Parts: sequence; C-alpha cells; structure tokens
Amino acid sequence: MSTIFRAACVQTRTSLDVASNIAAASRLIREAKAAGAHFVATPEMTSLFEAESDALFAKTKSQDDDTALKAFRKLAEELGLWLLIGSLPIKIAERQCANRSFLIDPNGQVTATYDKIHMFDVDLPNGEVYRESRNYRPGENAVVAALPWGKLGMSVCYDLRFPQLYRALAKSGASFLTIPAAFTHTTGQAHWHVLQRARAIETGCFVIAPAQGGKHENGRLTFGHSLIIDPWGKILAEAGDEPGFITADIDPAKVAEARTRVPALTHDRPFTIS
Repeated sequence: MSTIFRAACVQTRTSLDVASNIAAASRLIREAKAAGAHFVATPEMTSLFEAESDALFAKTKSQDDDTALKAFRKLAEELGLWLLIGSLPIKIAERQCANRSFLIDPNGQVTATYDKIHMFDVDLPNGEVYRESRNYRPGENAVVAALPWGKLGMSVCYDLRFPQLYRALAKSGASFLTIPAAFTHTTGQAHWHVLQRARAIETGCFVIAPAQGGKHENGRLTFGHSLIIDPWGKILAEAGDEPGFITADIDPAKVAEARTRVPALTHDRPFTIS
C-alpha cells in the first residue's frame, strides 16, 4: 500500500433498534470498501440513538458482550479494513454508559478505545435540552493511536468545541483527527463547518468527521454533512443530509507541508492574564 490512502466517512441515521443499525452501517461500510477505502469511520452512536434512560440501559451491554462491536470486528476482518466506529454506548455500570469510540484493525482486533471526555449538557434557545451526563460517564484520557500511515487522534462530537484537546493530540504526534458526531441541526447549521475547519487549520491535521444526519426515530434532528478536511482547512469531501458515504484520498505528506508553512504548533509561549 502506498503512503497515500483513501478515507471514507459513513453517514447514518441511527434508530432505536440495534440490529437494524448494525445492518445499515455494515452495508455502507461495505460500499465504502468497494469504492477503494482503506480506512472507514462511522458516526457517534453508530449502534443505538436512545435518549430515554430506562430503554438505553435495557439495550446496552458491556464491551465484551456488545453485539455491535462483535459484528464490526468481524466485518473489519472480512474486508481487511481499518475501521473507526465513531462510538457505541457501552454499559459500564447498572445505570451508566461510556460513549466509546473504537479503532479496529484489519485483523478484527480493537487497537484503541476512547471515551468521550466532554459531555453535551446544554439548553438551546429553541427549547432543546440535552443532558448527556445523566446517562454517560465522561472519559478522562486523550488517545493517540497508530495507523499504517501515521498517528490518529481520537475524539467524539462535543469534544470539537474544546481546541486544547486537539492541540494536545497534534503535539503528541497525531496527523489525523477523527471527530465522529451526532450534531444537532440547530448547532450544526451555525458551527459545524467552521469548527471542523478550524481544528484542521490549528493543528495541521487531516480531519475525518462522520456524522448522523436527518430526522431520527426518537424525533431528534441531526445535521449530517460529514466532512473530510485537509491540514490547510480545505474541504475534500462533504455529504448532504441523507445516509451514505464520502471518500477522499489522504496524502500524509500534506501534514508536514502545512505545519512548515505555518509552524504554529512550535510557537507556544507562556503568558499571564492581568
């Protein structure tokens, strides 16, 4: 395989039924592989989009028992594919889950996991209210994982609004950032593109951001517009509102090129606030 590789973002509209969500995501992963992808990423909450607490805890399982993770590991091995499952709700206590991202290698082995650090606890002006911390325990560790083409910094959705995380990932060697998401339509319209491009520009990294899109079974409306962005902030591929996938060819040499042109990662200086 050459140093240039093809990345894909799978865009889904996850429902309340785990089996149907696995089937829908798997179909799109297969299509992305057939289109030449070497690395495929899926959105946040690939297996289940359930906000109601009792139903969530009734449907979720531990990492060892999770049916979606088992299915995606098998699929990665079958296809010989690097697969980033944006996140799955993984039960870690009787009434608590982790919002956990998984990097799976072409042998079907989980090589890295990341638990979403920043919880989406917000009240939007249009009356939408979200309390992610009610059902999920925030992570405490940033993760940089190895890919054949360079290092990957992992994150999930609301993390996007915390640039210090991405600067730390880049300074720890990341050349690629995954930002799987289920952005609300309201916040997505206002901020999705500018924040994703900013994270790429600030770090000199490629950004791979698969998203949920459309009106879901639970009534929530997500923004879609999965993105692949180069280290200079150029959008290489963008989805619309519907389920599907996008691809772009990734040249890791562009990371060094962007960081040489503007070496901001080396220019930090201490300061005080007065």
